[in-house]
Amino acid sequence: FGLRIDGNLPGSVIEQWATYFYFVGFSGIHWTAAAIAAGSLVVMVLLRRLAPRIPSAIVAIALATAVCWGFGLDSGENPVQTIQSRFDGIPRSPPTPSLSALEFKVPQPGSDQPVIKGINEVTMVEVFRSARTLIPEATTIAILAAIESLLCAVVADGMIGGRHKSNCELIAQGTANIGSILFGGIPATGAIARTAANVKSGGRTPLAGMIHALVVLLFMLLLAPLAGRIPLAALAAVLVLVAWNMSEIDHFRTLFRAPRADVAVLLTTFGLTVFADLTIAVGVGMVLAAMLFMKRMSEVTSLGVIRQELDDGPERLTDDADPNALDRRDIPPGVEVYEINGPFFFGVADRLKDTLRTLEKPPKVFILRMRRVPAIDATGMHALEEFLEKCRRQGTRLILSGVHAQPMYAMARFGILDRFGDENLLGNIDDALNEARRHIGLPPVQRPADALPEVARERHS
Repeated sequence: FGLRIDGNLPGSVIEQWATYFYFVGFSGIHWTAAAIAAGSLVVMVLLRRLAPRIPSAIVAIALATAVCWGFGLDSGENPVQTIQSRFDGIPRSPPTPSLSALEFKVPQPGSDQPVIKGINEVTMVEVFRSARTLIPEATTIAILAAIESLLCAVVADGMIGGRHKSNCELIAQGTANIGSILFGGIPATGAIARTAANVKSGGRTPLAGMIHALVVLLFMLLLAPLAGRIPLAALAAVLVLVAWNMSEIDHFRTLFRAPRADVAVLLTTFGLTVFADLTIAVGVGMVLAAMLFMKRMSEVTSLGVIRQELDDGPERLTDDADPNALDRRDIPPGVEVYEINGPFFFGVADRLKDTLRTLEKPPKVFILRMRRVPAIDATGMHALEEFLEKCRRQGTRLILSGVHAQPMYAMARFGILDRFGDENLLGNIDDALNEARRHIGLPPVQRPADALPEVARERHS
């Protein structure tokens, strides 16, 4: 981005910023490169506002390359660095597959050790000795690659409103990494930066990744000399904009409305990601979240799962001792009622996301009964918010019934209650069913005489 830095940057963020300030004072700023980067940023921002369907990054890189090439900025005494000048260009042909590293050499007479023929000839004893070091490192790389790819898939799910297939992702990645050995490759993972750039440019399906790979191959085979002229300052501008879009500042601010313990986990994980390492941050964050989850679980007496209470059929749930049981109520056609038993945490959140998918057709009204939900965390509130948006997209009205004080307070701080509206937050199942009847054009029914208050605020009304 205009800094005259030779070599690789240190891994620590603090050391990186110290290096930046050092080179600013030592060798100054390459103002031409800085201008190219700033101009590329302006072009991308303006295109996203004026013509969002045009891939702004491609246009910005093309313009920056044309300017750099046309005015000869990549040559002379103080040239702007390009891919060609920094990395000796892009190879014009793919590497040739080879199994030479696994080719055994027949031991000669008198030799007591077979050897493996490769770059260096080593004895089998040395191979097995080094395997004790390589296997743990290879296992670590495989685990980190899996975590990175699944994190990338989760980020992409949040950006496009989809749901990835974890097993498919990991099997495909493992197969590709094993195959890359034939070409002298190194392990690869799903990259959040590239995925975010892909999604922001309109990619939604696996076809986008295939096209990305094909375009890279075509660039390497046909346009390597031209791609080598791309200024690194323009690529830096693209990465800056991608990083800003990935940050989702508004959503990050919203998370601070969650319970304080969740905010503490968020800040700890965020700080470790920036100042330490993503792998360390994920591990510590998972441990803290698990400890917080166990603490909350210890404070409740029971935990159930989402269940559907139908008005007939073999799955009917009858509870004669419960005057508020759903089997005593008449559920009109076009209305679905689901009940959550226990805390609304991440385990329930995943099942809630798939609820509408299990139905043959979207209902007109979806009642989510929460009389047995004593607590809700940030993950549950985020899932509830996504579920509300999904219902609205499908033309389904979502009504919450029997919300207790803690979930009500947490959702108020999170800002969800304003999106629901008071007419969709009802104290008991009878009011919720009557509101659903009114919505579909049916008359209300009288609440059973033996019905009891479901939440504390009803007892004082």
